[in-house]
Amino acid sequence: MAEDFVPSPHPLTPPRSDEDWLWWLRLLRSRRVGATTFHRLMAEHGSADAALAALPEVARAAGVKDYSPCSREQAEAELEGGRRAGARPIAFGAADYPPLLALIPDAPPILWVMGREELLRRPMVALVGARNASSLGARMARRLATGLGEVGIVVVSGLARGIDAAAHLAALEAGTVAVMPGGVDVIYPTENATLAQEIAERGLRISERPPGDQPFARHFPARNRIISGLAQAVLVVEAAARSGSLITARGALDQGREVLAVPGHPFDARAAGCNMLIRDGATLVRGIDDVLEALGLQALPLPASATPGRQAQVGEQESAALARSRARRVARTLAMPTGPEPTARSKASLSGTAPQMAPRSAGAGGDAGTDDPKAGRGAAANLAETAALHRAILDRLGPSPLAEDQLIRDLALPAARVTPELVALELEGRIQRQPGGLLSRVD
Repeated sequence: MAEDFVPSPHPLTPPRSDEDWLWWLRLLRSRRVGATTFHRLMAEHGSADAALAALPEVARAAGVKDYSPCSREQAEAELEGGRRAGARPIAFGAADYPPLLALIPDAPPILWVMGREELLRRPMVALVGARNASSLGARMARRLATGLGEVGIVVVSGLARGIDAAAHLAALEAGTVAVMPGGVDVIYPTENATLAQEIAERGLRISERPPGDQPFARHFPARNRIISGLAQAVLVVEAAARSGSLITARGALDQGREVLAVPGHPFDARAAGCNMLIRDGATLVRGIDDVLEALGLQALPLPASATPGRQAQVGEQESAALARSRARRVARTLAMPTGPEPTARSKASLSGTAPQMAPRSAGAGGDAGTDDPKAGRGAAANLAETAALHRAILDRLGPSPLAEDQLIRDLALPAARVTPELVALELEGRIQRQPGGLLSRVD
């Protein structure tokens, strides 16, 4: 249920000049400042330069000592590197920022884009799956991607080998978006270099990371939230029980998106994740008609000469389908509660993982507001609370793994409060998950 939300006194103004861009980049790239903290500081202080000036006091109040501001030289190098790569930055709040992505609590403040930017204004479906895809799985991904393109829907994926690559390749003609785990100009895996070049020419590559940034393991879960955040729905084709594709499905649930899955043979380990998703409520997909039905669309091809009005009609139909889809939850497979978790998400942290930054209507991709009416009145107390919880978690974890449920019992806090902070620490690379639901600290 939505709670009262205290609106920001400072409406967000996207950068208009190189100087504005430098301030935004300096704030965002400062150590221990992530997407959510960026939004919180901007809401508190009204501009990036004012937020950057306030950062030492915010960090001091939170007990954070190992932060450091990004230098002007580093920000200038990022701008210049993007231009050399042929990429362009898009800021949160700008007219060309992806509308659905703007609704997620930790929306990237800056996206670097390379290719056909107009694709961001079209309806999208994410298509993800196994890297070691079977021939049947790759064939299914190609068929579904082709069918989505025929009705004017853009296919979003992560440029990984296997299902991702098959989906991108089949969707090139109609339009596809590749979300990169590193810089928008850094190809991973390198075996997909030719495909990546074709996507830059005929589709779109995007990333929240600085151009030239190499991908690390902690970047992939953050990248996956963008894949699901861009899309009306996430469609999983082949996923093992512990597949990374289930992280994207978890993000889709958290963001109020539809989750769909292609079933597989019970003896095939690559189908275990998809079969569990379907068992627990995901829409079963046998072909493109099932996808279109789930989205509230008719299986009619969209003419190549489709008018903007027809494109808008498709977008309106999918928006209505998105509102209907919020009731869907695949909770048992993903160990998620059946509704949103505003309590945990209203807490700010310097790691950038928690609160919503702007009011959201209940029909537009998430519950409006936050659970704590004081959340918008001051960052310092929230930051201190979250920092204290992070310290408590790390104190109880050591190199020897500890069961997650035991950790939660030791902390004597609700699981809904602790779990998001475990994800935050995992994304920071400060803890890691082990088989069997175990956690250990990374020293």
